[in-house]
Amino acid sequence: MPIKFHQDSQEFHLFNDRISYIIKILRNDQLGQLYFGSRVPDRTDHSYLVEDGYRPVMSYVYDNDYDFSLGNLKQEYPAYGTTDYRMPALEIKQPNGSTVVNFRYQSHRIYAGKPKLAGLPATYVEDNDEATTLEILLHDDVIDVDLTLTYTIFNDYDAIARSTRFANHSTQDYQLTTAMSMNLDLPDDDYDWMQFSGAWGRERQLKSTHLRPGIQAVSSTRGASSHMQNPFVILKRPHTDDVQGEAYGFSLVYSGNFLAQAQVDAYKVTRVQMGINPFHFSWKLTPGQEFQTPEAVMVYTSNGLNQLSQTYHQLYQHRLARGYWRDRPRPILINNWEATYFNFTADKLIQLAKQAKDLGIELFVLDDGWFGKRTKETAGLGDWWVNRDRLPEGISGLSNKIHQLGMMFGLWFEPEMTNKDSDLYRNHPDYIIQTPNRHPSQGRRQYVLDFSRPEVVEYIHKLIAKVLREGHVDYVKWDMNRNITECFSTAFPADQQGEIFHRYILGVYHLYEQLIQEFPKILFESCASGGGRFDAGMLYYAPQAWTSDDSDAIERLKIQTGTSYCYPISSMGAHVSICPNEQVNRYTPLKTRGDVAFFGDLGYELDLAKLTADELEQIKDQVKLMKHYRSLFQFGRFYRLKNPFDGNITAWLVVSPDRQQAIMGYFKVLNDVNAEYRRQRIPALLADQEYRVCEEDGHYCGTYTGSELANIGLVTSDAESEQSAATRDVPDFYSRLFIFEAKKD
Repeated sequence: MPIKFHQDSQEFHLFNDRISYIIKILRNDQLGQLYFGSRVPDRTDHSYLVEDGYRPVMSYVYDNDYDFSLGNLKQEYPAYGTTDYRMPALEIKQPNGSTVVNFRYQSHRIYAGKPKLAGLPATYVEDNDEATTLEILLHDDVIDVDLTLTYTIFNDYDAIARSTRFANHSTQDYQLTTAMSMNLDLPDDDYDWMQFSGAWGRERQLKSTHLRPGIQAVSSTRGASSHMQNPFVILKRPHTDDVQGEAYGFSLVYSGNFLAQAQVDAYKVTRVQMGINPFHFSWKLTPGQEFQTPEAVMVYTSNGLNQLSQTYHQLYQHRLARGYWRDRPRPILINNWEATYFNFTADKLIQLAKQAKDLGIELFVLDDGWFGKRTKETAGLGDWWVNRDRLPEGISGLSNKIHQLGMMFGLWFEPEMTNKDSDLYRNHPDYIIQTPNRHPSQGRRQYVLDFSRPEVVEYIHKLIAKVLREGHVDYVKWDMNRNITECFSTAFPADQQGEIFHRYILGVYHLYEQLIQEFPKILFESCASGGGRFDAGMLYYAPQAWTSDDSDAIERLKIQTGTSYCYPISSMGAHVSICPNEQVNRYTPLKTRGDVAFFGDLGYELDLAKLTADELEQIKDQVKLMKHYRSLFQFGRFYRLKNPFDGNITAWLVVSPDRQQAIMGYFKVLNDVNAEYRRQRIPALLADQEYRVCEEDGHYCGTYTGSELANIGLVTSDAESEQSAATRDVPDFYSRLFIFEAKKD
């Protein structure tokens, strides 16, 4: 079994073929962290890694014993106030005002498989032989509270999933004010901190800095993981790049307020923590009650950032995403939004669908404006019944006609919101999140519904389920365009108002779960004004997400690259949209727009009636190519070859599991004059296998062995390498797609 407990040394060793994680019960019965990294041989005692001893201005646990201070030790789940002055992983406020705790080892349990987390998304196994779980029970005698640390190590993934559970066995109420999902104390600080930050329209931009003394952190207090920060960070050695070197990844399987931070102390120990943001959080832990934290997934690699990303991709694609669509190629869709906005009729939608069908597109999606009085963004949200003035035959009538064309039918919802001008608000003004005697702020002319209240969730559930059932809907785009302000719920007393942010996201998860159970074959795509809630928590319910409202192909090079550090290609909604682009007003070749969108879940958002015959033929060819290579694009192993954050050229590669096929997308943003000669190395192919290389238009590039492609590379010089402008046929925003096919004997 890949978790061993050594009784004499009081050590736990979690391992698979590639990684090891070692924990020790310290002499005060708290838990120490000894090692996380490449697999090491199992031995009975790693006590030499416990580095304690006297240091000036430290405090010590035992009287007259100056060799044991928690402030000097690397710990598993530290508290503040008992000789450790660094940031704690937990804090419990007691009736007397104290927050001092002392959780000591009581027992442990090792078993095959992985437990579910009640009401929360989490990775899972389909067979207990896939993973092994360690639960360590600690107890504080004074407050009579249990603390259970749960670790699951997977056999086939270099990953450890962690979470924490509190249980109050006393007769008193406590306020849990900090409850991190994981803590990891690393023995040095020679790391670059990588975060994925931005804003609406430029989500998940890679930002990197070397660790320094103090705290480096990203967080959200918006009620969602947010456009601005992502609940995923990397610590890498300074020399590590995509193809070599050591790195740790930390991903939170959660969609609400979060905190991810690294604290470097005076002795260069790095403390990494991740979990629910303690800001504006508290949870009333009543007698007999438990509190479960979200799951954090830690990944280690010694072979570069591509391998770290591929571990997350494979784990999240196959053991976080669930259900009917998990392993199925995603349908190519057309969304009517940028074709019609609110200005549509049933006839106009059918005409658009017929044109799309002629091009080979498989799914028609009706976006905003089909319900209530929703002819503009100021009305109708929450009134989830069809507007018969617009759709006389209802959603079912439209859906039947789309299905008769041989296409799937999809529908847009924004379940978590309401407008003031809606029947929902007029009948239930108390259903919104608002603070008594305070003006409720608006965002995008709408309010956030109080999903901390089960009756509000159930009200929305009944309306949406009725539409999905009667409309025979195949796909749902679940949007969320407004973050939480004036966070307060009239359904809870004063000492539980710190729970509302977390209870809200639990309500969102509950609604998702209800709908998934009722409609298991619907493909859900999450959206939050684009990429404002693109996180691992959402992937548990919706196997794909709208990556960003910014669909400009050149901006998407950075957005999709940043997203790829953690999230699988199959999770990224990637559409070809109108030109000039709505977000940046840029003209980009249709070929480039298609080549970028291939690396994701391909869709279209444009008015097909306004395209030329040549453009329609290009789209038909794009759809045909995507159908042929769809499994490779969406489920192949993905490599970043050239990074848009580093220069003018981006290169992405997907390789089939058997390494018989590969496709490289090669993108150059701006022309360069009299350019250098260029070659691009292609990793991961079979060394002795010969591959025929062609561009997507069939242009033959040559036949080469995998060894040649990996070590010499493919020539990618273009006409910019020539001096005369008259000879150039390379525009700005230029792309090439190279297809590698193993030669058959």
